[in-house]
Amino acid sequence: MDDCFVRYIVMPAKIEAFTMRCADGYCIYINILLDQVHRVKAYNHEMEHIKRGDYDRSDVQLIEQIAHSN
Repeated sequence: MDDCFVRYIVMPAKIEAFTMRCADGYCIYINILLDQVHRVKAYNHEMEHIKRGDYDRSDVQLIEQIAHSN
């Protein structure tokens, strides 16, 4: 698996986390305003996307439907 880099940044409350490809792998951005429990959940959610290869797909809505059905 590629390397994953985690960054904590201030985001609007409705955004818990997001991931982008970066030069060395993936950058996971987690909302610093979340409590620790929700930060871990957000991180795990983003890691599932990476493990499933979701960032090689183009239908974002379908990816989120699949991710939230588990």
